[in-house]
Amino acid sequence: MTSFDEPLGRALDPKTARLLESVLDLRTVGDLLRHYPRRYAQRGELTDLDDLRVDDHVTVVGEVTRTMRKPMRNKGGTWLEVEVVDGRGSKIYLSFFGKASHIAETRLRPGARGMFAGKVGAFGQGERRKWQLAHPEFEMVDESETEAGEFAAALVPIYPAGKDVTPWAIRRALGVVLDTMGTLDDPLPGDLRARHGLPGLSEALLAIHRPRDHGDVTRARKRLKFDEAFLLQAVLMQRRMAAEAWPATPRPRCDDGLLADFDGRLPFELTEGQRSVGEEIAADLARAHPMHRLLQGEVGAGKTVVALRAMLQVVDAGGQAVLLAPTEVLAQQHHRSISAMLGDLAAGGMFGGTAVALLTGSLGAAARRTAMLDAASGAAGIVVGTHAVLQEKVQFADLGLVVVDEQHRFGVEQRDALREKAGGGRPHVLVMTATPIPRTVAMTVFGDLTVSTLSQLPSGRAPITTHVVPVAEKPHFLDRAWARLREEVGLGRQAYVVCPRIGDLEGDEGDLAKGDDDRRPPLAVLDVAEMLSQGPLRGLRTAVLHGKLPPEEKDAVMRAFAKGEVDVLVATTVIEVGVDVPNSSVMVIMDADRFGVSQLHQLRGRVGRGGLPGLCLLVSESPGGTPARERLDAVAATLDGFELSRVDLEQRREGDVLGVAQSGRRSSLKMLRLLRDEDVIQTAREEAETMLTADPDLAGHPVLRAEIERLLADERAEYLEKT
Repeated sequence: MTSFDEPLGRALDPKTARLLESVLDLRTVGDLLRHYPRRYAQRGELTDLDDLRVDDHVTVVGEVTRTMRKPMRNKGGTWLEVEVVDGRGSKIYLSFFGKASHIAETRLRPGARGMFAGKVGAFGQGERRKWQLAHPEFEMVDESETEAGEFAAALVPIYPAGKDVTPWAIRRALGVVLDTMGTLDDPLPGDLRARHGLPGLSEALLAIHRPRDHGDVTRARKRLKFDEAFLLQAVLMQRRMAAEAWPATPRPRCDDGLLADFDGRLPFELTEGQRSVGEEIAADLARAHPMHRLLQGEVGAGKTVVALRAMLQVVDAGGQAVLLAPTEVLAQQHHRSISAMLGDLAAGGMFGGTAVALLTGSLGAAARRTAMLDAASGAAGIVVGTHAVLQEKVQFADLGLVVVDEQHRFGVEQRDALREKAGGGRPHVLVMTATPIPRTVAMTVFGDLTVSTLSQLPSGRAPITTHVVPVAEKPHFLDRAWARLREEVGLGRQAYVVCPRIGDLEGDEGDLAKGDDDRRPPLAVLDVAEMLSQGPLRGLRTAVLHGKLPPEEKDAVMRAFAKGEVDVLVATTVIEVGVDVPNSSVMVIMDADRFGVSQLHQLRGRVGRGGLPGLCLLVSESPGGTPARERLDAVAATLDGFELSRVDLEQRREGDVLGVAQSGRRSSLKMLRLLRDEDVIQTAREEAETMLTADPDLAGHPVLRAEIERLLADERAEYLEKT
């Protein structure tokens, strides 16, 4: 009987095994069995032409209707074009050249049926546009062969394939494995399967790869989705239970310390949400086990104040807190805003309070030594920094709390390194994000964290109006946008202009630098700033800000903008989070369709922060009705970050959402879809919690325990270990 852990080289011929590993990263029998069909075809069915995209690798199932010899342009000889059609009349054309054309001509006769796999191309324009596969691999169906019965009557699985590996080669490999599979040990107990009407694992795998009908597929998918959800929730539940077993130094609230002084000086009243979340965090910090809490909230909901109050509670209790920011601009902004909020409480030393140190990679040697000494001696109760804080030389006297801002920007290894700096036991951890997270993502990605949500905006936050500027249809609207920006500056306010890249494509910052498809390169800060200062914004005080500026220059630009010495800041996404200039009221985002939904929501949160009505203009050349414009229309239609997060999730691969892309590994989720399968995830979470509460070590469920160990041993699950 075949084992899930058996290398494919033992189960299949060496050549096939090597191809499956090199092209599809399938290494074991279990990997192959979980390489599920993308879809199922029946005779005469062609891949939906609406789904075709240039350069996609696709498989076409259809019938040859005619072949045509055509002369080669500018060369002697001919090439072969083959027309393939489905039962609905949709067509695609196959092209063969050289010797391959003669081989294809002998086999591809009108009336022949088969499967054709290749990379999609297109020729012609408009209604005359035709889809094409150049030199596709193909497999014909002979009516006399036994396979013809399957092809004619049953569902034919079409697998995700790749260069040199066809769907039918995958199907043959699976046939070898399935024929020797036998009955597999099932990780899910029989009573759990019975409660939810789930088939056994062996039955589900046979049904997904060799279905008799669509009912088989539905039942198999139900089981395999539940497997993915349950295993993930069990792993997260075990991690949560293990984290709660670690010791941590309790940091109870002090009635007459820095926190009380700070609260008494606040020039505004905390929102009900800030008070409620603050109490939850205060209770966690007082425990003898480490807090692991996620604080999510809308842009401008006041997360920084909540985090600062938690840090002061830890300082009052004799510990230190570190705030880790993803960029130097944001670290400097946090250092300035925290110091300003604390006032003379940040003086430390003989003045009381606690010193607030800034530690980034670009600090001068003297300043760096001072900051490191203050951290190591305990003189700095609060340290604000970038990844530079993670270096081994940086030590703390008594690290009690780690606050991670915008955690999705940090690699898992970086976050884990910071936790280790607490010495004995573990520090309390507070993760903050201004990107609202759908409930299913919170359960799946942050299942080991307790989630707190700030949805109420503090008083004084003005609404932000967002409009799309459709320059493709109405180019004069862009002139109106610049006129509107000048009007705001004329009222004594300030503005942002955001561009996707800095200047030169080579080595530019961010994924946006490469452009998209055959469109022009994204607009650049340096080019746009020059165009504006010489044209529509002539006479206004403009400045540029991007990630490649020297740190001192970045800090000087932000300080000048904060003081009102700059009217218009032309910047990349370095201003996406944390930047707080209350006098800024308008933002123009160039090439807005090059940004993600959540990123646009984050960016516009930089305006309307000081009681002034905010205006955000999304400039795009994408025509109406395209997916890009639909994204922009969604952003313009609502300020609800949670609603927009669902829109964002619908457009992203599951692996990206889970953070696997961050570590360069693919997602372990094959069937599960976080939005569509919310009920499955919730049920799996409840079942996993019940099982692990009764049996934390899964001593009574050895097959399930082995399956979890297999998942954790897989390098692709490393992010689960260290998130």
